[in-house]
Amino acid sequence: MSFSSRRDDATVEEAAEASSLLRWGVYWLLIAIAIGGVSGRILAVNSVDFVRLEKFLKDSQKRPDWQKQRPFLSANDRSRWATIRSLVEHGTYAIDEIVAEPNWDTIDVVKHDDQGRAAPKPDEGHIYSSKPTLLPTIMAGEYWLIVKLTGKTLATNPYAIGRAMLITFNVLPLMIYFILWGKVADRLGTTDWGRIFTMACATLGTFLTTFAVVLNNHLPAAVTAMATLYLALRITQDGERRAWIFILTGLCAALTAANELPALSLLAAVGALLLWQAPRPTLLAFTPAALLVAVAAFGTNYIAHHRLTTPYAHKYTDGDNWYAFQYIRDGKVRDSYWGKIQGRSEIDKGEPSVGRYALHALVGHHGIFSLTPVWLLSVVGLGILLFDREAEWRQWGLLIAAVSVVCLTFYIFIVKMEERNYGGSTSGFRWVFWMAPLWLTAMLPAADWMSRRRGWQILAAVLLAASVLSVSYPTWNPWTHPWPYDLMESMGALAPPTP
Repeated sequence: MSFSSRRDDATVEEAAEASSLLRWGVYWLLIAIAIGGVSGRILAVNSVDFVRLEKFLKDSQKRPDWQKQRPFLSANDRSRWATIRSLVEHGTYAIDEIVAEPNWDTIDVVKHDDQGRAAPKPDEGHIYSSKPTLLPTIMAGEYWLIVKLTGKTLATNPYAIGRAMLITFNVLPLMIYFILWGKVADRLGTTDWGRIFTMACATLGTFLTTFAVVLNNHLPAAVTAMATLYLALRITQDGERRAWIFILTGLCAALTAANELPALSLLAAVGALLLWQAPRPTLLAFTPAALLVAVAAFGTNYIAHHRLTTPYAHKYTDGDNWYAFQYIRDGKVRDSYWGKIQGRSEIDKGEPSVGRYALHALVGHHGIFSLTPVWLLSVVGLGILLFDREAEWRQWGLLIAAVSVVCLTFYIFIVKMEERNYGGSTSGFRWVFWMAPLWLTAMLPAADWMSRRRGWQILAAVLLAASVLSVSYPTWNPWTHPWPYDLMESMGALAPPTP
């Protein structure tokens, strides 16, 4: 090789290194903006609807006992926090004592006796969170350590402890999510603009950052789905065969399914792909790791409810309905929120029309594509992947398409009308948030293609801006309706569902 050719090769390598350095410089800026924004929101989390009223009652009306502010913004997350408290403070999954305290009430509960049988009468059984048990059990470990080291509890210091735990379980995993996406984008992308654009979408254009201020199952599921994708790519593209990679992949894929039941489709799809390419480590490492998570999920559920079936399985069962019950609070007998449809909010009554539900879930007031139109680029990119000349990319296109279709079918075409509620009072169709890593992957080839023309770049930027608008709309509380819903409601365009 001549000196000239060696110099040319060195120049190419230097240019590639400079390009990579620039990309990661931009990545880190976007990550810093997203993480800083989420952390700031967590440190300011409060039920702001009560701030002025509380000040008025305390100062003007001399009511020092009136306290309504709290750092937990919804019955959904309070249900999980109550379980965390009860496990550490009382050594049980039953949350009767917790929810009886001021500001700790929640509607996301069930009631049964010590044998897991329905307890509809006021003086029977105990109240439990209706949420899956594995996530709060894991989080109870950190809470136990905080209590032992400081002597403080969520009852006495809900803001400091709650915010610290959200930083641990939401912000740090979210940062890992962003870093892993940077690695995937560098691996699969072909243009700097396409890689940077998808990183901007990951950090600023999805509802994961919106929900990072509250305890929920969607964010951890998205993080483990991202880890599953990254690790599986190392196995399928790099020929990685070390056992610990397969173990981590199995753990992450199973944890995704533990937090989002339809993500069983991702576990099955990745497992089948790895079994085809590397049967021995898949059987000896991936599968046992996934089974370990299953044992933990079913085991904690059994300890809590004395059944292997989750509370959701006891919602519509005659004679064994854990959701229809009475309980005593403040000396009064009360009915559970879910026991009678008359007492529910309009959206929780469910959408009678499957077609109308599908419309609003996809392009309507809670629409995946109307709220976050950047996902339209994922549809385009998925088409590019499916028709790619290289078989290895076609197989990933098929995997993403299959998982997306299975999950969307599951979420939208639910048989029971009561379950067609768009996720309740929430700023987006939250059941699909965990699929963000898959849809970002599908978006990459479309973003690379659009990088060739300034007009296409501007269009992509407009779609991102619209997505950021929707993501930013619920400034304080993600458990609020999205802007199209509020707009339609203000114009009288929303007819209340009738059973």
